[in-house]
Amino acid sequence: MADPLAEMVRLLQLTPSVSKLVEAAGLWSVRRSETGRPFYGAVLEGGCRLSVRGQEPILLRAGDFVLIPAAFDYTNSSLRLPPGTTHDATRMEFSPGRVRLGDPEGDAEVRLLIGHCNFGSPDAALLVSLLPQIVHVRGQERLTTLLQLVADEARAARPAREVILERLIEVMFIEALRATGGAAASPGLLRGLADERLAQALRLMHGEPARAWTVAELAGRAALSRTVFFERFRREVGLAPMEYLLHWRMALARDLLRRRACGLAEVAERVGYGSASSFSVAFTRHTGEPPTAYARRREAAE
Repeated sequence: MADPLAEMVRLLQLTPSVSKLVEAAGLWSVRRSETGRPFYGAVLEGGCRLSVRGQEPILLRAGDFVLIPAAFDYTNSSLRLPPGTTHDATRMEFSPGRVRLGDPEGDAEVRLLIGHCNFGSPDAALLVSLLPQIVHVRGQERLTTLLQLVADEARAARPAREVILERLIEVMFIEALRATGGAAASPGLLRGLADERLAQALRLMHGEPARAWTVAELAGRAALSRTVFFERFRREVGLAPMEYLLHWRMALARDLLRRRACGLAEVAERVGYGSASSFSVAFTRHTGEPPTAYARRREAAE
């Protein structure tokens, strides 16, 4: 049976771009207002505060891992600062990839591994919308081991360093996502997969996207009434079942078109449309451009 999370990560095409070891002391804060890039942070020693616009501040301590799949307005700061306040940090880069914030002389009160990633998929926004806004993991031994490996590799100058970091960070990304689920996660794919009944329906949609699924059939496979299934799916996943299926079909179609894996008629068939014309109409309505124009634009961009 299909693994929706694995398919999501495959289509996102995650690669690391920046990884730094940061230590800080005294009063300090760093604000970032860029959007769209995945941000991750791991506390190796000490503690700090993460404040994300629209969310309650999170107190981070050693062993904690935070992932923001599409970073927006957020601030990292010293625990000494009152919540909601900022203090421009003195910043010193004392070696490549190693940064000091705040008091340049005092003992470090926190050590962090932070980084940004890139999603190679041109359609990452659609996929990221199905993930939690923030992933905060604490006390996961497997993730802690991965963090130690990433930190060790980031400090070293070994051959193939970037390749190793890329693989480790991808595994770390997946491990963090699958450690998050249930009611604590925001609506999306992870919360849906944490529900045994809904997970069955999600795996069926991902495993056979070309099938003419109906809400009634998916509800029956999930052993729920149609009404209960529909409301539960929309509450936990954040989209109605057929809306989610459309999103997934279009993500698959874009991937096939971008890779030029097959002709338009076969793309249509593989994502559940009876003809190239009906697929073209649906694709244009969903994305704002015809599939042939999308394929040409992606080819020119690459």
